[in-house]
Amino acid sequence: MIDHLRGEICRKEPNLVVIECGGIGYACRTSIQTAAAAGSVGETGMLYTRMTVREDEVALYGFSTAAERSCFDQLTGVSGIGPKAALAILSDFTADRFALAVAAGDYKAFTKVKGIGAKTAQRIVLELKDKVAQSAAAAGLPSVPAVTGGGNIDEAMAALCVLGYSQTEAAGALAALDASQPASELIRLALLSLGKNMFK
Repeated sequence: MIDHLRGEICRKEPNLVVIECGGIGYACRTSIQTAAAAGSVGETGMLYTRMTVREDEVALYGFSTAAERSCFDQLTGVSGIGPKAALAILSDFTADRFALAVAAGDYKAFTKVKGIGAKTAQRIVLELKDKVAQSAAAAGLPSVPAVTGGGNIDEAMAALCVLGYSQTEAAGALAALDASQPASELIRLALLSLGKNMFK
């Protein structure tokens, strides 16, 4: 099993990074985000890897972080999701945002990915919700305990959704807040956070 590769980046494409190690060029299929973060041709780069072996193909996949590789493993464990679809999702979702969407049950966020329909998106959330919660700490992914706190959090979550934010965005903004605060204060603080994120 190849855990990771470190070497000179020889070639880059939107979904491919070739790293030379010991005179051998390893072609790693990647998400668009990983390809962008990998560095420039001629620089030293490192990718966490996952190899798949099928009757007609042996493929190597590369990831900029261990958390992204964990997301890939979880996605390819879902019925009907292959490596290509998993990379398409990870091209649109960071590991943090992926975990938040699953934990919040926001299947609609996944339907925005090309090739992912509503039924597939619902299956992703259904099959991974418990796994994401269990592996969040170990894999370095965020959890969203606040959104399950009920009461003021639920009220604030509903208000943010009415204002046009997705469940994922609302969950991310509310996760770091003190659930004992009044709903109006939670909404105010969440809106401040969401406003800052818009201009990053």
